[in-house]
Amino acid sequence: MDFQLKFNVNEKLYLKNPESSEVGKTIVKQAIELIFETGFEHFTFKKLAIKINSTEATIYRYFSSKYKLLTYILNWYWSYIEFISELKTKEIKNSLEKLDKILEIITHYDNSCDEVEDYNIKKLHAIVISESSKSYLVKEVDLICKEMVFEPLESLCKFIAVIIKEVREDFPYPFSLASTLLETAHDQHFFSEHLPNLTDNNQHENHTKYVLDYLKYITSNFIK
Repeated sequence: MDFQLKFNVNEKLYLKNPESSEVGKTIVKQAIELIFETGFEHFTFKKLAIKINSTEATIYRYFSSKYKLLTYILNWYWSYIEFISELKTKEIKNSLEKLDKILEIITHYDNSCDEVEDYNIKKLHAIVISESSKSYLVKEVDLICKEMVFEPLESLCKFIAVIIKEVREDFPYPFSLASTLLETAHDQHFFSEHLPNLTDNNQHENHTKYVLDYLKYITSNFIK
């Protein structure tokens, strides 16, 4: 059953809140479709304008650059993942089981909440795997960070770090492990799918299960 989710995305990422109009929502929704189809390097506002049957000027009323549009999309995703993680772990009492559920969510092995009216979560996940690092691996990252643009990602890492501390209170690197698990979930999925010789997925298939097993192995050796 489809449902809608609304998150407060940093206002510095847009000129006009895309959630305030159907045009804005369409821009974001179709941007996800187009980035998924073409990749971020080949994504342009001109192509997006054609896809939504509008003009580049209309898009520029909402976003000043394709970088800010990508970061907006990623921030929505991080907020979504934290929301789903809170929802799915709320009734779990055992901290180790909580962490296992988190790993299933960030790898999308648990895809039971992938259907929302807002955006195509499967395609959004694919964008996160291949494009998310382009949001912060930029020269201006320190200046951008001061604007709290990466707060949703930091909030998600904090949520995971708290659970890690629940599992092992004396673990000295909960935030580092949390961010490592997130990045590894994306990098290893990408490698497994496109550069399999950089992984141990000898079957070159079932990438999600491979990444989940790998993350569980990491956590079992670090904190269990």
